[in-house]
Formats: sequence, C-alpha cells, structure tokens
Amino acid sequence: MASASSTRLAALRTLLQREELDGLIVPHSDEFLGEYTPACAERLAWLTGFTGSAGTAIVLPHTAAVFSDGRYITQMDQQVDGTCWQRLHISQTPPALWLKEQTKPETRVGYDPRVMSVAELRPFAAQSGVKLVPTTRNLVDDIWADRPAFPASPACVHPLAFAGKSSVQKRQEISAILTQNGQDAAVLSDSASIAWLLNIRGSDIPCTPVVLAFALVHANSSVDLFIALQKVSTNIKDWLGTSVRVHAPQDMEQVLATLNGKTVGVDPASNAVWFGQTLTRYGATVQETPDPCLLPKACKNKVEQAGMRTAHLRDGVALCRFLHWLDTKGHNCTELEAAKRLDAFRAEGKDYREESFPAISGSGPNGAIIHYRVTPQSDRKLHDDEVYLIDSGGQYPEGTTDVTRTVWTGPNAPPASLKDVFTRVLKGNLRLGRARFPVGTKGHALDALARFDLWQAGLDYDHGTGHGVGSFLSVHEGPARISKMPSPIALEEGMVISNEPGFYKPGAYGIRLETLVMVRPDHTTDSERAFLEFETLTLAPFDRRLIDPALLGPENTAVLDAYHAQILDQVGPHLPSDAQKWLKTACAPLKRA
Repeated sequence: MASASSTRLAALRTLLQREELDGLIVPHSDEFLGEYTPACAERLAWLTGFTGSAGTAIVLPHTAAVFSDGRYITQMDQQVDGTCWQRLHISQTPPALWLKEQTKPETRVGYDPRVMSVAELRPFAAQSGVKLVPTTRNLVDDIWADRPAFPASPACVHPLAFAGKSSVQKRQEISAILTQNGQDAAVLSDSASIAWLLNIRGSDIPCTPVVLAFALVHANSSVDLFIALQKVSTNIKDWLGTSVRVHAPQDMEQVLATLNGKTVGVDPASNAVWFGQTLTRYGATVQETPDPCLLPKACKNKVEQAGMRTAHLRDGVALCRFLHWLDTKGHNCTELEAAKRLDAFRAEGKDYREESFPAISGSGPNGAIIHYRVTPQSDRKLHDDEVYLIDSGGQYPEGTTDVTRTVWTGPNAPPASLKDVFTRVLKGNLRLGRARFPVGTKGHALDALARFDLWQAGLDYDHGTGHGVGSFLSVHEGPARISKMPSPIALEEGMVISNEPGFYKPGAYGIRLETLVMVRPDHTTDSERAFLEFETLTLAPFDRRLIDPALLGPENTAVLDAYHAQILDQVGPHLPSDAQKWLKTACAPLKRA
C-alpha cells in the first residue's frame, strides 16, 4: 500500500506537469517566514511527514529530497518515507547544489515567491543552473484538500507595565534608523517584530503569542498594518492610534504601489521575495537591510529585564516542583505524562499562558534526538537507571522561558563514563555562564567556551550553543546567537541568550543543560575598556548524581554551589514543604573529591 507521502508526491508531480514545470521547491516557511507556522501553512509536514521547524523539500519528476540541519537528522530519518524521499543534511548537501546535480540547465523549477526569502532563493539562482519560475499561487495548496483555515484569533493589548516602552517611542526609534539608512519605509513580515513595535500580542501560532500580519513602517514613524480586519477590535484601534493605518491583507499590493520613487528597506532574510519583486515593478528602489526592529527588540529595556526575572522565578518554582515529583513519584510515567505534568505545574502558577514550544521530553534513546517531539506513537516509559532529558519553556506576560535539564532516574548510581560526559557538558555551561567579555564581542567568539571540555574528550554537539529569546514573544529570537557560525551581531546589554551545550549518543541517551542568561555590564573587571557579563536567569538545579566532582574541579564547584544556593534562596520559600526539603538536598554544596 502506498504511503500518504508517496500519494501526495504523485499528485504534486501530476500538477507540475499541468503547470509545465519540471520541479518545485517547498520550504518549511509560510508567508510570514517565521520559524513556527500555523497549521494551515505546514505544507512541508503535510507533503513529506517531516515536522521539524527548519527544512526544505525539492520535488523533481523522478526523484525528491528533504533537507534539514543537525538538530533534526534523526527525526527526519524516522518521519520521512525513505522509499520516495532522499533525506539529507542541509550543510553536507546544500539543496541548490543537489538540484544542480539532478537537473540539466534550463530545467524549469517553480517556487512560491510569497514563502521564500531573498536569502533562501539566492543560492538556487546562483548555484543550481535551473530556470527559477515564480508561481502565482502555492501549488501544494492545490492538492491539500483538507487544509486547515487561517487562524482567526484577535489581536490583544500588551500593556506598558510589561512592554516598558510605548509604541510611539518605539516607532520614533525605528524612524531614526530608517532616516539613517536613507529609507522612506521598510517592510515588516516578522509577526514578532510587529507585535513588539505596536505593543500587541495574539494567539495565531501555538506557543508564540503573536497575531499574523504584515506592516510598512515609514520614516515619519507612521505604520500601515495589513491584518485580517476581524482581528482588530475598536479597543485595539484605539490602542494603535491614528498613526497606524489598518488595511485588509488583500490591499497590500495597492499600498506598495504608492511607494513609486521611494527607497524601501527589505530584509533579505525575513521578507519574502514577492515584496522586492512587487516594489521594483511599481518603481520603488529596494534596499536590502535587516529588519529594523530586530536589534531594538532583542535589547530588553529595564522593565522587560525585570519581567524576565519575574517570569523565571515563577518558572523555577514549577521546574523545581516537577523535578521533585519526577524524583519521588514519576519513575513509572511516560514521556507524554511527564511533559503534561510539568505543564500542569506551570499552569498552577500566576499568569502562565502556555508553553513557549512543545516540550522535548526524551527518555533513554529518545533523548539523543536533539529536537525530539513525543507523540502517542513514540511515547516511551521512563525506566530505572537511564537518562531523561526535558527541554521546555513557558510564556508569561512578563517574559518567555526556555530551560533544559537532564536527570538520572536511578535508583542505582550512573556509570562513570556517563558522569564524565555529563560533567563536561556542565563545565561548558558554567564556563560560558561566567564569561566576561569586551563590549563588541560577537557570539562565535564565546562558543568554544561551552565546547572546550567536550573537545578534550573528542566529543562535540551538532547545534548552536545559544539563541536569543523574546519578551513574551518567540522563544527563538535574532539577531544575536552563540555558535560556531560567524555572526555579525555583537552581544549587547539586555539581550537574553540561551546557554545550552549538550552531547548525544544515538540509540543510547542525550544530555543538554540549558539556562537562559541576560547580558549586563560587568563592573568588576579592572580594565580601561567596557566589559559585559551574563546574569543567569534560569532557576533549576543540575542533577548531582550525574556530576563527577573531581572532573568538575574546585573553581566550577564553587560556581555551581553558589548557583544552587541562589536557587534555594529564591525558589525555596515558594515550594510546598516536601518539595522544599527535596530542594535543600538537591542544592546542597557538592562534596569535592
């Protein structure tokens, strides 16, 4: 019997013949080019079965391939039918080069210009040798008979008590950036940028509190907002003010046409190709510059910084309650039951809204799948004497959290080899977390701090060390990062970044230790230059059973003990007596060998 994927692939190939196309590029992204998409835009998952948040498929008459990065290779192998799809690592086999190898020059390959960015399309134009043909509609939608409806949730106000800065102030800041760039306007496709700029939120995407919209921000600080009109109540219109003009999405091309002779900023990474093509057709000058909201949004103001601390304290209470429950009552639970229990603990706290992403709850070999997504089909019981990895986060009006802890289920002591690897991952987390660095330092300059002790044992991990995190927005936020890949963006005060080294042994276990840190000025370094450091926000203990004190060493032990003392002091008073007693043991000073 043919799989659903093979049936859908055959239907798409038939459609391509009718459209006189030899192939089609199908990215994961939707029209808003966000990492997370509504159900109606999960075209890649519907076509291929692959549910990861990053990937691309290419369909040709006699072959087809799905590409993703190191976080998802194991998941892709499990989800994608290998009889009809090649499953490839996107770095080892770049899609554009694969397409060149599989085709002849002038092969007609279609793409939807509304769901591909300039940056994503550019390698195909430069390296593939094919004739790229923009389609007037998304062809996958033509064969997706039961495609879900577009989200209909309303926009809502994000109060100044949480935002810390009015939309008028933010728009004036962006206006200054546009003026400096010599631009009359800039296109915004990132719903998180629009939410930040206008101090609104929504629930169009699971786990990410945004409302899907496009916007044009002008150098005079006014905004044209393109959003389904039923999402905008009278209250929201009043909140937005008269300088924000609300339009239906179908009016966007008409408004873009009025920019004839103007210079318009288009982000090649976050804006679809369609914007540049349309603006050029109507006589505007397109200037490729980053989304002007990215950096101001990433640098949290004082109110947002305080909100992040509040959110992480609430989250720390839920995490410690969960870790206590897991250690005393949860040994026979399943991965799904554990994830639901943690979410329930969060829901019992004040102002919890939802998860910031679906929890990665992986026991034993499932923990080795970096972005494992537990399902009823894959759900596995936690067994004694194995490793369990839980990566989760919460959305609170004050801020967004993301934390990973790896624990030993006991009751016997873990093997020395496992403690060795865990301790090396922990040393990387502690080393990076206490780093001091000059103003202007970029994330790639710090990445080796997290990997150093793993490298000394011939080990590594195939993902970045740190990503930005939003303020009641996306759990993955640019533009700064910490990874091997060079970054042009320096770390700045107020940025919230993850610190998450790991190690994964396929078929056996996964280890990841993630805390969120906030960049702040360092006033202790005796230097003529300005320095920065990290403030650790996450409040959850590391599993002492998996630590080798001798390998950890006295300096790291002192750092760990101080961190655990902070957790006990801040979280302890908010716990029930039994959990508080457990936390005292979990946070007791580590005995040094």
